[in-house]
Amino acid sequence: MNFTTDIAALTVTEQAYLWLRGNLMDIIGGIALLVIGLMLAGFVSRGVSKALTKADRLDVSVANLLASLVKYALWVVVLVTVLTQFGVETTSIIAALGGVALAVGLALQGTLSNVASGVMILVQKPFKVGEAISVGSITAVVQQIGLFTTELKQPDGLFVMMPNNELWNQPIINFHRHPIRRFELVVGIGYGDSMEQARSELLAIADTDERVLDDPAPLAFVSSLNDSSVGIGLRVWCRTSDYLGLSWALTEAAKAKFDDAGITIPFPQREVTSRPAA
Repeated sequence: MNFTTDIAALTVTEQAYLWLRGNLMDIIGGIALLVIGLMLAGFVSRGVSKALTKADRLDVSVANLLASLVKYALWVVVLVTVLTQFGVETTSIIAALGGVALAVGLALQGTLSNVASGVMILVQKPFKVGEAISVGSITAVVQQIGLFTTELKQPDGLFVMMPNNELWNQPIINFHRHPIRRFELVVGIGYGDSMEQARSELLAIADTDERVLDDPAPLAFVSSLNDSSVGIGLRVWCRTSDYLGLSWALTEAAKAKFDDAGITIPFPQREVTSRPAA
């Protein structure tokens, strides 16, 4: 009886015992490699997370995402190494994993696109939480930035959830990124009124409001020659936080100032002439 026949004559338990005794060192080495590899992957992942968190331009969410990707990549390396330790052919396994990854990527193409756009938003920081932005037809304040979607709140209190892919692929206007902003007011006056007086009155309004900055200095000018009015413009600079209140105040003050100075503000009128029937 040869050795193969002797093995076949043994029970399953006896065969398992013989296999275990013959491969005990490989099993111990594989388990040790698995434990040490997982511990090392966790240690490296935490180190990467701490290092990336200290970067000023990198968001905490991006740092955690990159650290997790590093950890999972190390897990795959450890698993493949352990399987190789037991004599398993890993070439076919790696090919199968590649095929599965490709299929999942195609199935989740839109979702992965949102994740990629979310990472770009967190890295590039075109806006931050609390800033007012305009994207397409939506103007709102940023409430939360996620990897898949960004939550917005419109001025009327409505909630908007926008996919990051759609948000990233459009021009983004950030109303709060710069500390100062320019406000422009155009008021129409009659052709019979003095343009110089109208400019002086608008500059006087700007000088009396403390929110108007001296540098750059306020500027009044003739903006347009319309069908029934002459447009007189006023440009002033203010802090971004004062923009909305200042725009309301200057618009109201311009109307009151022109009324006091006797400067007319034309408005469309229609004359109807009635003729008797023949």
